[in-house]
Amino acid sequence: MRNVQHNLGELISPMKSGVSIGGLAIRNPVFLAPMSGITDVPLRRLAWKFGAGLVISEMVASEALVTGKQEMKDKAESAGLPIHVVQLSGRQPKWMREGVKVAQDTGADVIDINMGCPSKRVTTGYSGSALMRDLDHAMRLIDATVETASIPVTLKMRLGWDDSSINAPELARRAVDGGVQMITVHGRTRCQFYKGRADWRSVRAVKQQINVPLVVNGDIGSLKDAQNAMDCSSADAVMIGRAAYGAPWLPGNIAEGLRLGREPDGPQESDLLAIVLEHYEAMLSFYGTRSGIRQARKHLGWYLDRLEPSAGLKSLRRVALTANEPELVVSAIQSAFGGMALRKVA
Repeated sequence: MRNVQHNLGELISPMKSGVSIGGLAIRNPVFLAPMSGITDVPLRRLAWKFGAGLVISEMVASEALVTGKQEMKDKAESAGLPIHVVQLSGRQPKWMREGVKVAQDTGADVIDINMGCPSKRVTTGYSGSALMRDLDHAMRLIDATVETASIPVTLKMRLGWDDSSINAPELARRAVDGGVQMITVHGRTRCQFYKGRADWRSVRAVKQQINVPLVVNGDIGSLKDAQNAMDCSSADAVMIGRAAYGAPWLPGNIAEGLRLGREPDGPQESDLLAIVLEHYEAMLSFYGTRSGIRQARKHLGWYLDRLEPSAGLKSLRRVALTANEPELVVSAIQSAFGGMALRKVA
């Protein structure tokens, strides 16, 4: 296990949200979604520092975790935060049971079951949102997880497999009856992937079937979106996904807006360079220099997208996203953010 440096004294102060998972109080109702290849330890720590109410690990394949695959061990690793949530996926009760045990050994405080991932690689293996095609089998996995876990279990899903099988309300009801203590619903079907607009209003039918917190997810990228999504769905909290690419402050910023009842100030332009460098250095520390350089490139690309296009930026971007020497990357980042005009920061 990697030695992750952390200083909880730097983290933002808790805010009351009224949301709890089992006996765990959640500090505000704006969460960072679990995203494969994205929500690793460095990003979770940064999003928490900026005020996200809850951060969830990348999806961890239960069988690969149990059999010791290093990639899955890294994904399940604790970020040293007050609440450590590990999202597990799987298609066999045996591996879900064993995966829970390993996750708990890593210090997990909550297990989240993935029944929402739409990727063909995952659904072809009859995991993720494919489980919404067979609710009886989905429940066997839920039952195995809940029976094994000594910590709260939550569930993330979509509205259904396609428009002809909107069964999220039924799955949510059965899951809660089986012991699940929070439900998150992405307001699309699996067959929509990320096309069209998330249907927050259809999530309301789930709320009518459960007596645990409901989280709405999909196309939430601003305070106005969060307010509308909660109003339409009657959800207790929102989950921010793709809108947080290159914006680890966004969930906390939206939470602050909900608390204040108005649009809060985002990060100052002068702060952005420090944020980018902090994230980059954290990735090199966590993954090691060689792997960290590669892993960080997607994040640097999203940060650089915040700058107004220019001939000078194109050259600096090429260096930042291709160089294999950290010193060259840092120099390019410093030059880009030190001398280029910024687009509006979310």
